[in-house]
Amino acid sequence: MTTAPAASTDAPTAPAPADPAPLQPLLSDAVIVLRAPTQVWSDRDGAMGTAAVHGIYHGDVRHVRALTASCDDSPIEWISTAPDGPSRIVFGGVLRGIDDTTPDPKVRLLRERTVADGRVAETWTLRSRVDTVIRTTLRLRFHPEFALLHEVKSGHARPQRTEVAIEAGWARVSAGPQALELTAAGAEVASGSEFVEAAWEVEVPAFGEAAVTWELALRDDTLVVGGAAAPARWDAASVAAQARDPRLARWLMTALGDLDALRLVLPDDPADEFFAAGAPWFFTLFGRDSLWAARLALPLDRDIAASTLRVLARLQGEVDDPQTAQEPGKILHELRSSSLEIPSEGISLPPRYYGSVDSTPLWICLLADAWRAGLPDDEVRALLPALRGALGWIRDSGDSDGDGFLDYIDRLGTGLANQGWKDSGDSIQWRDGSLADGPIALCEVQGYAYEAALAGAALLAEFGDEQDAADIAFWREWAADLKTRFAEAYWIETPEGRYPAVALDREKRPVDTLTSNIGHLIGTGILDADDEAHIARLLRHESMSSGYGIRTMSTGAAGYWPLSYHGGSVWVHDTAIAVHGMQRAGLLAPARAVVEELLDAAEGFAYRVPELHSGDPRSETSVPTPYPAACRPQAWSAAAAVVCLEVLESRD
Repeated sequence: MTTAPAASTDAPTAPAPADPAPLQPLLSDAVIVLRAPTQVWSDRDGAMGTAAVHGIYHGDVRHVRALTASCDDSPIEWISTAPDGPSRIVFGGVLRGIDDTTPDPKVRLLRERTVADGRVAETWTLRSRVDTVIRTTLRLRFHPEFALLHEVKSGHARPQRTEVAIEAGWARVSAGPQALELTAAGAEVASGSEFVEAAWEVEVPAFGEAAVTWELALRDDTLVVGGAAAPARWDAASVAAQARDPRLARWLMTALGDLDALRLVLPDDPADEFFAAGAPWFFTLFGRDSLWAARLALPLDRDIAASTLRVLARLQGEVDDPQTAQEPGKILHELRSSSLEIPSEGISLPPRYYGSVDSTPLWICLLADAWRAGLPDDEVRALLPALRGALGWIRDSGDSDGDGFLDYIDRLGTGLANQGWKDSGDSIQWRDGSLADGPIALCEVQGYAYEAALAGAALLAEFGDEQDAADIAFWREWAADLKTRFAEAYWIETPEGRYPAVALDREKRPVDTLTSNIGHLIGTGILDADDEAHIARLLRHESMSSGYGIRTMSTGAAGYWPLSYHGGSVWVHDTAIAVHGMQRAGLLAPARAVVEELLDAAEGFAYRVPELHSGDPRSETSVPTPYPAACRPQAWSAAAAVVCLEVLESRD
């Protein structure tokens, strides 16, 4: 061995390299199997541990960070990945180290993984076409962690101290309120300093097969949500059969499976389902997301719209509390089992957080839509107190500065800086790229409020009593006044044309960037028919249309970047909301043209459409470019497929 010469003691010492900053995990190449509130992320061979997102999650905790399968006598060369719906997948591999010497592989391993609420199970089937008995050992090894979900997302997951108990074919690992139990019949189970291992001695007869199974049961006593026990009320194959375009049929099969797997309930009300926002970070109740997903999917399932309304009504704000952004009548933004801490952004959200400016009017809009779709009268009447409360919030609290427009501002500085659906810190920009100062009055929120005011008045007129008479007149007058003031305050002219500003800033100046937010105005009634048609044309212009959907921000804005979260990317639900509005406004030709773009995007993502994708133009890429950290599946992205079906199958 050669020894390097000693360094001179007089030489300057180089500074130690700084630790790299933690990064949010990328998701686009990972494989997910799920049944809310449980999800498993892995490589395409089923292994976990090589990517930051990998692991087995239950609720807001990653129970297992790494998991591998191995054979003592041969490497496993994985050759196939076959998803079968959202909750089952089969990985296939060959084991040439225990095969014969002929060219064809004759020994293979099929690894079937299934996920249910609180359970992950696998069956490993070793199949042989060789003419001799094969004896080998198969091993499962996993690394428990119990890190909080938001720590995993921020890139610095902290493993918890655990206690391990081992018996024959069984192990239990616990960390306070969280625990997991391994059942591995016929295996020898052991533990190391950071792992648990199960080993099976397997004998495969000539031309035969042998199988082993294991299961993890996951427990979290802090969970605030649970999985839906009842089967979905729709039959995906029957719905998909209605689509004449085969791309839409395939998208519907995947999307409806994902919506099924994303159904959650609150433990105290197990009959009332809602859609979790999406995997992996938003496996819980989100007011805006759950409402929009239910609204877009309303033709599919009216009952989940009704139960979403009831769930959110039970959590409706009652007091003015700056710590939680709660106000009387306000609809919840999100529900967690613990506080959400994002130190790098100065964000600290309480477990029950109300920082959303649009959830409350959207709740009213969904109630009206569900009523018109046939929601029974007694179910509507039961929600009248919540309706009156939501209308009261619009009147009394939604306008923080008294200018007559709904707005938001983070009162403590530790909540969300932006509280519309584009909630990233840099989402509301001027055309020159500078950020707008709050309070911010988003354009689309005024459209929601206009629709909610008239819908609320109609509901009170139909189901209310004498005490509501004055409110009915008030809300109709309020809506008419809002429509007039909106036309005066928001419409602007820039080099990109005439359109509504994305928002008014603190000084009541119209923030002049051309954005997809204006698509949400179509169909709300706040615009006249000519202006709706004008906006539809503008959204189809090359500066806004990528060819795979509508960009969140125009390419003409200084802040545009195709891989910006809200500043140039394409969100499928955002595009679908514009399509939904176009259909309501009778603008079927542009609606169908945009649907064609979404179908091309769906095909490019193998029909599991992510939360968002890049705004790169179709002229530059034959398939949509992933946004690498995009969640999938996402409820409102999946529900977009239902909107596309409604538009393509509707009559002119």
